[in-house]
Amino acid sequence: MAWLELSLTLHANQQDRVELALEDLGALSITLRDADADTPDERAIFEPGVGELPLWNEIVLNALFDGAADRSGLVHALHELVPELAPEHIAFRDVEDQDWTRAWMDQFQPMPFGQRLWIYPSTVAASADDADRVIVHLDPGLAFGTGTHPTTALCLEWLDATEIKGKTVIDFGCGSGVLAVAALKLGAAHAIGVDNDPQAIEASRVNAERNGVAAGLELHLPEDFSPRREDILIANILAGPLADLAPLFSDCVKPGGLLALSGILQGQETELLARYAAWFDHLQVATREDWVRITGTRRGEA
Repeated sequence: MAWLELSLTLHANQQDRVELALEDLGALSITLRDADADTPDERAIFEPGVGELPLWNEIVLNALFDGAADRSGLVHALHELVPELAPEHIAFRDVEDQDWTRAWMDQFQPMPFGQRLWIYPSTVAASADDADRVIVHLDPGLAFGTGTHPTTALCLEWLDATEIKGKTVIDFGCGSGVLAVAALKLGAAHAIGVDNDPQAIEASRVNAERNGVAAGLELHLPEDFSPRREDILIANILAGPLADLAPLFSDCVKPGGLLALSGILQGQETELLARYAAWFDHLQVATREDWVRITGTRRGEA
């Protein structure tokens, strides 16, 4: 069966209206990517903050329709629903039927993070030559991160370099569970994942089962999570929520425990450093591309 793909570039503030219009017109699926992304690895994977949308300014939106859909009718109807969209910016192409999940996953290969940690898609099996690697099996997806976005990569590299054996790790805004699962595979005794999206909770549970660490993972919606003092807290969300959650996070890390924050754009770290200095010492900043990771140690007697 053939399909018709409609593609257009829009501003982030137009996204909701355009998506609703396309759904009204019978779109079978809608996908988004960063219009400024240069490589396939970067264009689809962004681990959003708790309840947040991607921070892309310009978005390429692709909508899939039945192959028999009327192209001119779609353009006319879309222009009626969202008048500021210029018809000349709407493009179409015919798409042959295929195994979309397989085609998507085939783009991804094992990725290293630090000295030991690797993310493998399920299409790649570990071999005897990989015995020295700590491998997390995780498939790419649009909703939750797998490690290709700089914020997730910064967190994974920090986990790889941190002594976490036998410790308890809180992953706040767990998304796919990639950080919690990686912590457990690296030797953490227990991990606690918190996310306000039930789909994220389910994704984290499935990924923990796939990696054989489900017994060590505890999952909560925020309203069911009671703050507790643990060894490590890691949060890959966004600067606004990180600022708001600072008092809660301070209550979740025991004296001498470690904190890692990411999802921070360069320029936003100054305010967060000042905010977290009320509770944490040895605050340090690491950067990758336009993104920042902050780490620190909880003040007080261990």
